[in-house]
Order: sequence, then structure tokens, then C-alpha cells
Amino acid sequence: MPKRTAIYPGTFDPLTLGHLDIVERASKLFDHTIITIATNSRKKPLFNLKERILFIKDATRHIQNISVNNFEGLLVDFAHSEGAIAIIRGLRAVTDFEYELQMALMNRRLNSDVTTVFLMPNEKYTYLNSTIVKEVARFGGNIEKFVTPMVAAELIKKLKQG
Repeated sequence: MPKRTAIYPGTFDPLTLGHLDIVERASKLFDHTIITIATNSRKKPLFNLKERILFIKDATRHIQNISVNNFEGLLVDFAHSEGAIAIIRGLRAVTDFEYELQMALMNRRLNSDVTTVFLMPNEKYTYLNSTIVKEVARFGGNIEKFVTPMVAAELIKKLKQG
């Protein structure tokens, strides 16, 4: 039987516990989940690619059926090259839905063999995103309940460096 592979793309700058919740859910639904760091020309990440990969590998070491990768270009092309049947997208709130629906429809138009699967994180993470975590950290707030210990330490260190 062929392996059912899914792609979970994002900038993960940094990885949050909401992202990790989605990864854990996806790992139960698919034989293999590839967490892939996408290059987004509209975003200037705080952490470089190597750091973000390290954060993801550290946070997911307890999950056997995942791998971490990165790509540039069209997501559906990357999914096809990896033999993926699905793209995982997290939906926190209704505000995410309109954008994610447009992307899902465009991806389906580009490659109808790849299905977008929307997963909702645990309700305690519905407000959480990387931008909010960075903002809380910038102003000295406690971010330990939003990210892994490694991410918290590295984010505080990075912000102190300026």
C-alpha cells in the first residue's frame, strides 16, 4: 500500500505550540508528514532557515513519522515532487478561512491530485501566531506557554542582540 504523505508548509518564524499541535494531529492522519519551511517574499524572518529547522526538529523529536525540509517555488510542485497527497493548513479563526480557501482553490486548480486538509488547533492556541509571540517577547512578556523551551531561550537571546 502506498504511503500517504502530507506537506505542512509555513514560515515557522518561530515554531509555536499551535504549529506543534497541528503537526501532532497531522502525524496521526498520515503515514508521513513533511514539515516544510516556505520562502515567503513578503516576510523577513527573524530566524534563519537553519535555526528554524533546528527548532522544528527539537520540538518534534517525539514524533516518528515526520521530516523537515524547505522549498522555494510553488507548493503544489513541491508536494508533487515529494509524492504528497495533501497539504495541511491550520485554521485558527474565521479570519484565516478566506485566505486559506483562496489558496486551497488555487492549489487545486494547479494540481488536482493534491488536496488541502484544514486542521483546527486545540482551542487554547486559536489566538496564537508567530508574530504575536515575537511581539510579546519584545516587550518582556512571558512566552513559555506559547513556544518550546528552546524557542523561548533563542527568541529572547535574538531580541537582546538587537
